[in-house]
Amino acid sequence: MAFDGTWKVDRSENYEKFMEVMGVNLMKRKLAAHDNLKIIIQQDGDKFTVKESSTFRSIEINFTLGVTFDYSLADGTELTGSWIIDGDKLVGTFHRKDNGNELKTHRVIVGGELVQTYLYEGVEAKRIFKRG
Repeated sequence: MAFDGTWKVDRSENYEKFMEVMGVNLMKRKLAAHDNLKIIIQQDGDKFTVKESSTFRSIEINFTLGVTFDYSLADGTELTGSWIIDGDKLVGTFHRKDNGNELKTHRVIVGGELVQTYLYEGVEAKRIFKRG
């Protein structure tokens, strides 16, 4: 599948502002800007395994398309939501457990790079990954 593989973060766009709106404190935002995030994506039909490793943590997330699951961000923010496939995009819709606000995210392959876009409270950010 197109998303399968090992991806290392290469650059970010508006990521610090996004984290600020999410309520991440200044110190954590500064650290997260250099988290060396690596993700390994494996797809088997409608089931995904995503392994994330960064300066802060290493976790494995298993999910099935369209099935709601719980997830915690690196800063401890707890979310619930699901992923679907929409055309060539992997689209996630999540809600924060603390305030119910929606976090939208999607992953798409553009020119051999994995582009992950986040949208929260009107602020959009991108993290661009290269195959690693």
